[in-house]
Amino acid sequence: MTSPYAQDGFAAGFDWGPVGAEVVAGDIVAVVDVLSFTTAVTVAVERGIDVYPYQWRDDTAVAYAEQYGATLAVGRSAAGPGEVSLSPASIRRVTGITKLVLPSPNGSTIAKQLSESGATVIAVSLRNGMAAAQWARQQPKGKVVAIAAGERWRDGSLRPAVEDLWGAGGFLSALGSDDLSPEARAAVAAYEATKDELPKSLHECAGGRELMQYGFAADVAVAAEVDTSDVVPVLVDGRLFRST
Repeated sequence: MTSPYAQDGFAAGFDWGPVGAEVVAGDIVAVVDVLSFTTAVTVAVERGIDVYPYQWRDDTAVAYAEQYGATLAVGRSAAGPGEVSLSPASIRRVTGITKLVLPSPNGSTIAKQLSESGATVIAVSLRNGMAAAQWARQQPKGKVVAIAAGERWRDGSLRPAVEDLWGAGGFLSALGSDDLSPEARAAVAAYEATKDELPKSLHECAGGRELMQYGFAADVAVAAEVDTSDVVPVLVDGRLFRST
């Protein structure tokens, strides 16, 4: 019996977090984590850096980075001069790196989870939503799903993050499809309601305020560079790199 949560029968769907990514299968899955994983990925790929998603920064991540000869990102608050972290601003400044393992409990975890699903996985943010939708329209016809990564409350439960809703909605809107699931239509409506107020809304939402409170206003500013990037990072063999 088909799951009622699968959003079958539509050309495009939308859901939240790792569980949503598992339940709502698509031929193309856009992972959206605006603050900050997928924004960081677009910046890295623009600079010729391949990104290897990973769940946590622990001993297994160290071994994973060594396996690929990659640099392991440090914690955002722990990054010193010349070190790279989940911060898009730090990636924009770093030199001498061509491979980066970028752990994140949200977007990176979802991308890693989907790496063996058989779907074509792409990293989408507010920076490249239009380019990603254009790329998706050029692929063989199939179901497109946007997964908003969201954040985590202290108890580990999912905190829906409005910036990811906007990012997913912008991507889905740019697809130009009239065959969206109700969930996808809701994401598009959320984006349409605020698109004229971006990037102001990004700075004022909870996620933006949190980063600015901890001294990472530059990361919010990078994430708010709406549709300035033409890169579409595609996940192949565990790495996100520029699609050709």
